[in-house]
This record gives sequence, C-alpha cells and structure tokens, in this order.
Amino acid sequence: MPEYTYLIIGGGMTADAAVKGIRQEDDSGSIGMLSTEPDPPYNRPPLSKGLWKGMKEKFIWRNTDSQDVTLHLSTRAVAIDPDEKVVRDDAGGEYRYGKLLLAAGGSPIHLPDAPEDLIYFRTYQDYQTLAQKVESLESFAVIGGGFIGSEIAAALNEQEKRVTIIFPESGLCGRIFPDTVSQFLNSYYQEKGVHVLSGELVSSVTKAASRYQVTTHSGTMLKADTVIAGLGITPNTGLAEAAGLEIDNGIIVNEYLQTSRPDIYAAGDVARFYNAALGKRIRVEHEENANMQGLTAGLNMAGAAQSYSHLPSFYSDLFDLSYQAVGEMRSDMEIVEDWKTEFREGTIYYLQDGRIRGVALWNIWRQLDNARELIAAPGPFGKEDVKGRLPD
Repeated sequence: MPEYTYLIIGGGMTADAAVKGIRQEDDSGSIGMLSTEPDPPYNRPPLSKGLWKGMKEKFIWRNTDSQDVTLHLSTRAVAIDPDEKVVRDDAGGEYRYGKLLLAAGGSPIHLPDAPEDLIYFRTYQDYQTLAQKVESLESFAVIGGGFIGSEIAAALNEQEKRVTIIFPESGLCGRIFPDTVSQFLNSYYQEKGVHVLSGELVSSVTKAASRYQVTTHSGTMLKADTVIAGLGITPNTGLAEAAGLEIDNGIIVNEYLQTSRPDIYAAGDVARFYNAALGKRIRVEHEENANMQGLTAGLNMAGAAQSYSHLPSFYSDLFDLSYQAVGEMRSDMEIVEDWKTEFREGTIYYLQDGRIRGVALWNIWRQLDNARELIAAPGPFGKEDVKGRLPD
C-alpha cells in the first residue's frame, strides 16, 4: 500500500496550489494526488476564455510534477477510512496518509434523459472535444446563460459559428446582474449574431444521426450540430459524507480549513468556510479561491497555522466586455448601478440589511481591495450612500 505524508483527492487548481503550499513548509514529505482526470493539473479559466483567443495550450499546465509529487491520474477515490487513515480507489487500490486534503471540486449538472455525448463543459477533455468540433461543424446550441454558457457562446461566435444560447432567466447572467444589465447583454449578444432564447426551459434534447434537436417547454424547437451545457455544478461531498464529516452544501471547514476530522482538510469548490467580511459561511467556485485556499490548506497540512479569511474575487470576459466581482451578487438584492459610461464602464453595488454585500466592477480595474473594504465596513449604507464610493 502506498503511504504518503500528504494525500490529495482531486487534481485541479486547488490540488496543485496545495502542493505548492506543502512544499513551502516541507520540502521532503511525500505527496500523492488522486485525480479522476487523465491530465495533470491545469488552469481551468482559459478553457472558456484565453484558449479561444489564441492562447497556446502549453501555458495552461501548472507543472505539478516538478514539485516531487506522485500523480495517480484517471483514478477515482471511492472511500475514506478516517480511523485507519486509508483511501480506497475504484480499482481496489489503497493509499495510507498522514494528512488528507479533499479538493475534488464539483460535478457538472446533467440534463435528464439527454444524449450521452452532450458536452457538459468543464474539463480540458471537454475543451479538446469542442475545439475538434469547431473545426468541422457550423451550428452550436449552448444551454445555460450563466458564467460558462455566456463565455462559451461568445467564444464560439468569435469562431464565426452559428450559436444559439438558451436559458430560463429573462436575460443573460440574470441571476447575478440587475435586469437592465442582463437585458443589455441580450441585445449585445444579438448584435454580435448570437441567437438568444431567453425565458426558455429546455424540456428535451434528442439526437438523430449526427444532429441534435433541442425542444423547450414553450414548444420552440431548434437543430444544432453540437450541444454544450453549462448548468452549474454540485460539490463532490459524497466521500466526505460517507466518512462522517460535517456537510452543509459543501464540506464544513474551520478557519484553518480543517474538517470535523482535524487531519482531513478541504479546499476549493467543495469547501464551505466562514468569511468574516460577510459574517456567514460561503462556498466559492472560482479561480482565486481555488488558488489561495488550496495554498493555505497545503501550508497548514505541513504545519503552518494560517487562517483563511480572504474574500475571493472572480471575473469573466464576454466579447470585449469584462468584469471583476467580489462578495455576494444576486439579482434579487437591493442594487445600485453607478455608471461612468452606461453598460461600458461602471460599478454595481449589491446591498442587504444596510450593508454592501457585493461589488461588480464593469471594465474597471485595480479596485478589488477597495471593494473588499466596503464589504467589510459596518455601514449602514442606503442606496443614496453608495454611488461614488470607490475612487476613480
């Protein structure tokens, strides 16, 4: 049975960041990594952004193997025995650990009764599959109007493909942006040539020969050469739950990212942690959290005692529009729009109970730390108080 000082379940950005954290504190302890993917860790955001704009694939790799780590690729962990400190994989292999990190992320939400070859866009393998199809096919249907759906629809349109995007909200990114902004995005995508089907739930996807048919609840039908779904993820908590760890929409961790078992840590998409600025537990599915939380988990596994108090940011690129955001963003919150140029440059504030809970920076840069300070401020803030709060 392989025995590792540090064992990591997961092979993404969080896992790689944890390896780097471990190596900052311990340059000789053995590290093992179990990943369901066939590829070593890579940067995930370029899959729906930079790689479609000319970025070379060689730049996504994180070179984890240079950190003296044993990678067990295409390997799925299926059970943890926290008393014996053993992990078992789907081929019957067993691995003993001193400290364990759960960084397995989440699994894409699938459409029921849909063809098996739909692309649930998340991994490098998904990117490769879609890139190959772009070389020979013309029409693409994208299901979902959130982060992945909006980015992929823009990327495919820029490859001069016929793109239809279908989503249940009234506007693109309608769960996070006010209706004014999401309706602007609808119009902007349509101007670019994307066919926008808003307010539409998909009732079925079928395939005949090599073509797909997407049918919505309203009876709208469309055909496409390829269907891509970006419907969000569910955190991979099954292993942790079966091992008796505390679960609540993610794996509950303390400020040092330890689970209810102190020698088992969790980080990244799967971890639910307390954030003091928001005054509540949150779970964050974005790059900055993966990198910073993974690094902190690795440091702490190797003997440091660093609390994780960071409020992570995220970003997106939609054609020539970009935004950065931090904190909570929901379209049902009290929202204040503060535009320098409407829909082109400005700040969107999200308020709740007299506090600023989130800030979206629309084509504005270098203001994230100032936004974090506003979110941590006690207030009270009303709608009339927030405009102009961030420096020019």
